[in-house]
Amino acid sequence: MEVNPHENSKLVEVWLTKAERTDPVAQAKLREVTRYYSAQKCMVAVFLSGTQDLEEETGALLLYNRRRSAEQEVQRKKKQKTRECR
Repeated sequence: MEVNPHENSKLVEVWLTKAERTDPVAQAKLREVTRYYSAQKCMVAVFLSGTQDLEEETGALLLYNRRRSAEQEVQRKKKQKTRECR
């Protein structure tokens, strides 16, 4: 378990591995950390390690974003041409 407090923004990041997701000891420590920082009026964000391949999923997300950006650019150019023809 990795705990990263950001005091200036009152945010605490807690990172759990796959094994810690189901480990009762880690879960008890997580509850402790959450109570401690919540009492200090901090927001606690818990990040759980995923079950899918990070490289594959990141690649798919980047590809999607690239395609979406290209589609938006085409639409923008079509609208611009339509305005110029009027």
